[in-house]
This record gives sequence, C-alpha cells and structure tokens, in this order.
Amino acid sequence: MDDLSGQIVMRFVAGITVMSVAFFGSAGTLVWPEAWLYMIIQFSFSAMLGAWLKKHNPDLLKDRMAFLKPTAKNWDKVILIISTVVFIPYLILPGLDAVRFQWSTVHLLIKVVGFIGIILSFILVFWVMRENTYLSRIVEIQKERGHKVITTGPYQYVRHPMYFGVIVLFISIPIALGSLWGLIPGAALTLLILIRTVLEDKTLHEELEGYNTYAERVRYKILPGIW
Repeated sequence: MDDLSGQIVMRFVAGITVMSVAFFGSAGTLVWPEAWLYMIIQFSFSAMLGAWLKKHNPDLLKDRMAFLKPTAKNWDKVILIISTVVFIPYLILPGLDAVRFQWSTVHLLIKVVGFIGIILSFILVFWVMRENTYLSRIVEIQKERGHKVITTGPYQYVRHPMYFGVIVLFISIPIALGSLWGLIPGAALTLLILIRTVLEDKTLHEELEGYNTYAERVRYKILPGIW
C-alpha cells in the first residue's frame, strides 16, 4: 500500500469512528436505522470518490486531504476553524433530538426527501470535482499548476456549484436523521459557506485572470436566478 492509499484508509477509518461515536453516543443506542443508512451512503460515496481521485486526479486528492495550508488567507483560516467547532453540535444534536430525547418529530416522507437531498448533493459534488482540478480545500490561486477559470459542467450555470451542493447537504442530513434541532448548526454552517462564497468570489475577481469576464457571463454565485 502506497503512502496516499494509507492516508486515505486512515482518514476513512477516522471518519467512521468519529461519526459513529457522535451519532450513537449521543443517541444512547445503536438502534437508529436513519443514522446507519446515512453512514452507508456517506462512506460509500467517500470510498468511491477517493478511489476515483486517486486514479484520475491524485494531485487534487493530496491537496484536499490537507486541513490547512500556510498559504491560506487569514479569513479563510478563521472560517475553517469556526466551521470545525460548529460541526461538533451538528453531529451530536441529531442523536440527542431524534432518538434520546425526541424533542422533534419528522415525518417519514420528509426524511426520504432528506436522503434524496443527500444523494443529489453527492452527485453534484462529484460532478464539480470531475470538472475542476483546482478545487483546493482552501481559497488560493494555484499559479504553479496553471490555475485557470473553469467554465464547463455546473460552472456553466453558477460560479460556486460546490457550495450549493454542500449547503443542500448541510440541510438534508438533519432532516434525513429526523432532527429539526440539527437544522440550527446546519444553518450556522450554511451562513459560514455564504460568507466564504462572497470572500472567495472577491479573491477570484482580484487574483484569477479571466474571472471577471467569466463572472459577467455567469452572473449567479450559487443559485441561478437568485444569487
């Protein structure tokens, strides 16, 4: 097993461990079908995406496995750190709400809509990663890699399609798990994404050649016809 494969496996195992402890520890039971189903979907997608990136774009995979880089802008570091902190209650609240204390009730059909949202968001994320080889975890202009504006795939419709997919995911997960209280940290994470979108878009306008022309043609940042 090469170093990259080893890192993927370690990240995969760590992710399953953290999510299992957060979900089932807060729920106080392993009998939570929605959580099991979500984890199967999540880690099946993660395994598929990791394998695909390793084969087709290992540079992007290596880049996205780094949490922070020295080249990250200060505002980006702050947003990433705050997002990590907010993610803790985002993982814990659904178990407390939907299972242990049952503070809120979500109809089965609404949960199904949540799972559909999760699957659609994963499809969009894969589409974005297939089109954009410069999709770093931090906001940066990768001059050493010949960074250029991406205009194909979902970038024909909005300038930041990845963020749209992530927002759909943040809202869909608590719904699928049956937790309305989980939408509170989900909304906070969404707000952080929107702030990051504005700051990243400003950076691209200032630093990425050709982005101004692209932005004149593709007017909307995340949602066509709205913003």
